[in-house]
Amino acid sequence: MDPDLVEEGQVVFLATADERHTNPMGGVHGGSAATVLDSVTGCATHTMLEAGESYGTTDLNIKMCRLLSFNNTLRVEGQVINTGHNLVITDGRLYAHATANCMVIRES
Repeated sequence: MDPDLVEEGQVVFLATADERHTNPMGGVHGGSAATVLDSVTGCATHTMLEAGESYGTTDLNIKMCRLLSFNNTLRVEGQVINTGHNLVITDGRLYAHATANCMVIRES
């Protein structure tokens, strides 16, 4: 996966699954989609943080909508849909739909 766009509240990656991402049935493993979705939603969260703050995904909910294919570059979008004091909610899509909540970690 490679970053294509980074703006406040939005990140876009281009991602291509290849044979390294094969599941036991010979198709693209859903875990590769989960990895990309976790990354793009987390990076969208990161664009909303102040210097010195970090984040960690508290949950990632993914709905697989269609089969992924090998060697097909997909545009993966992550967008912040809600920002609170300690929680940022993001939305991502890649032949699947995911929502992620990230805990904001501040230095004491």
